[in-house]
Amino acid sequence: MAALFAVTLVPAAGLAQDLLSGGNIGAIRIEGIQRIEAETVRSYMRVNPGDPFDPIQLDRSLKNLFSTGLFADVTLRREGDLLVVSVVENPIINRVVFEGNDALEDDILRSEILLRPRVVFTRTKAQRDAQRLLEIYRRSGRFAARVEPKVVILEQNRVDLVFEINEGPKTKIRTINFVGNRVYSDSDLRDEISSREEAFWRFFSAAETYDPDRLAFDQDLLRRFYLKEGYADFQVLSSVAELMDDREGFFVTFTVEEGDRYKFGEIGLTTSLKGLDPESLRDEVLTEEDEWYNAELVEDTIDALIEKVGNLGYAFVDVRPRANVDREARTIGVSYEIAEGPKVYVERIDIEGNVRTLDEVVRRELRLVEGDAFSNAKLRNSERRLKNLGFFQTVDVSNERGSVPDRTVVNVEVEEQSTGDISFSAGFSSAVGPIGSINVRERNLLGRGQDLRVGLSLAGEESQLDLSFTEPYFLDRDLAAGFDLFRVESDLDERAFDLVRTGGSVRAGFSYSENLRHVVRYTLENKEVSDVDDDASVLVKSEEGEFLVSSVSHELTYDTRDVRFDTREGFVVRLSNQVAGLGGDVFFLKSQLGGDYYIPLAERWTLRLGADVGHIIGLGEDTRISDRFYIGGSSLRGFDFAGVGPRDRDSTDPVGGNQFWTGTAELSFPLGLPDEYDVRGRLFVDVGANWDFDGLGTDIDDSDAPRVSVGTGVTWNSPFGPIVIDLGFAVVKEDFDETEVLNFSFGTSF
Repeated sequence: MAALFAVTLVPAAGLAQDLLSGGNIGAIRIEGIQRIEAETVRSYMRVNPGDPFDPIQLDRSLKNLFSTGLFADVTLRREGDLLVVSVVENPIINRVVFEGNDALEDDILRSEILLRPRVVFTRTKAQRDAQRLLEIYRRSGRFAARVEPKVVILEQNRVDLVFEINEGPKTKIRTINFVGNRVYSDSDLRDEISSREEAFWRFFSAAETYDPDRLAFDQDLLRRFYLKEGYADFQVLSSVAELMDDREGFFVTFTVEEGDRYKFGEIGLTTSLKGLDPESLRDEVLTEEDEWYNAELVEDTIDALIEKVGNLGYAFVDVRPRANVDREARTIGVSYEIAEGPKVYVERIDIEGNVRTLDEVVRRELRLVEGDAFSNAKLRNSERRLKNLGFFQTVDVSNERGSVPDRTVVNVEVEEQSTGDISFSAGFSSAVGPIGSINVRERNLLGRGQDLRVGLSLAGEESQLDLSFTEPYFLDRDLAAGFDLFRVESDLDERAFDLVRTGGSVRAGFSYSENLRHVVRYTLENKEVSDVDDDASVLVKSEEGEFLVSSVSHELTYDTRDVRFDTREGFVVRLSNQVAGLGGDVFFLKSQLGGDYYIPLAERWTLRLGADVGHIIGLGEDTRISDRFYIGGSSLRGFDFAGVGPRDRDSTDPVGGNQFWTGTAELSFPLGLPDEYDVRGRLFVDVGANWDFDGLGTDIDDSDAPRVSVGTGVTWNSPFGPIVIDLGFAVVKEDFDETEVLNFSFGTSF
């Protein structure tokens, strides 16, 4: 492999001294050309036959030939009245090869350079492409990368261009320092920015790789933090990243000026809207006099006022905070002025980032369409609905000025995430031993928002296969329609019988409002009790055989949670009723009411209070084992599934209760590990009871006494999927209850 061609572009050096004498050019002869036509060479010259031997024009001709990039060398000489032009053509590139690259594929590198096969090679272009490749590696965090262009000389004046690449390691941040901070320590400020110092445990994180764009974002995060804490004069004077001598790490230094800390002064609230009493909006004002100034609370107050006034029927609202800064008293008074905003309408909606998801799937979740009166409340609601889909990793819904002042353009930017899940779970039950399951689910089938799920569960004594499909906008209406098919086989050898359930259901769901949704379902299910032991109880023998259950049910849900995934505030309430007896062999009425209330206690600290109650009655007959309520497992941690409730005294089998209630108080909190790992801890207290048996059995243990369990758990949203570990301990229980201490699960996505 030869070194890169050395070309000395000094045109005057190629001008022979004998050209300086007088006389006229009789003819021009071209020498050294291989691919280029002689007429092409003559076209770049400033002299022709018959012209005098003018040194100035000849020098310009020489420069023109060099500037074409076609020649590695050009000389002019005179033989009598003959002008001889001798050229050395630049070679043609046969192929471009990359060696030593692993982090970036050939296709990515090739798309960034200008030189291509069958293009004239020049040293300048090769060096320029090498610099471009270095920039690409630096953008990916590899500042120690080296790129050296080499050529392999071939016959017929061709070359292979080879970029020898030494990618080097990712250039990480060795240390992050702060200068000028008096109130907050370096460690406090490091927690507020997104960049992280290099550490061995951050093997899945990109935050420790130096990124200039992230550094600019960190400056904004520091400003937000100080403004939130009352330092209204805070400034980031500079942020400097110094590359180490070995080019494998950076020293990052932020120079800040904290300034004085301010409190809120007088808080005012005025309006020019007719019929609107500003005092009726006081509850929406989150800023209070004599409290530390917090710019975030000011923004939250503006949003709350706009939403509240908009809900009162004022379509166009403008809320402007007027600040009154008293530097001597170190207070900032804020007056919120509510006025009629300019009448603005949606000109168009632009959607970006949805590579797989169809535009219509995104648009149907938006509460705004082209031509609507613009509303900030509807804009935020649209963003919340898109986040609740679970299709996108990030969602940003914003607006900008349209083609005229009274028009606005709504921009929807999303970043898609995996919507296919394959999850595995495992646990250990003191009653049935190991339990395992696998579920495959695609929540955005073919990018149409359809939900398809196939599940298989295997335990020591039970297996289940189910298939579910949902079309969220059936017939292009806000009507979710779907079906479920299932088969459950319970090989209950220790409980004196086997149970097989086979059936399916069809369902439809629709919304009355943004928060209230109704689902109606019809289910047809065949149940078969078989292989009953001779010494089985009278209760089990009475249910041997096949029977058909035909039922209609509904569920009414009122949901105000901020998001459905990783909820931090809001509440959800569910009411369901099921009636069996529209045909079939079983007749009952089953009702259930439950909900959860989420209370944010501090940043990333959340208290969840939940409760459920249920009741079933037979219509002209006793209820059956398979229709009654069972609690335990996830509904009452510390107890086995169906570990609480009426139980056959002889076989120790759970037979279910006609009534139940459960309650929980769970505190979720960060564990102090780096934020990028998203590891959270839980402390919980569960209570509940399950009782009321109306079957034929006589030797039944039954109690309506409350059971209580306490425990702790950890959730890690790992790169492999969520990992959940729970330890529950039954502290109040009956002698016949079945307990379970440890439960864990893990999953992954595709």
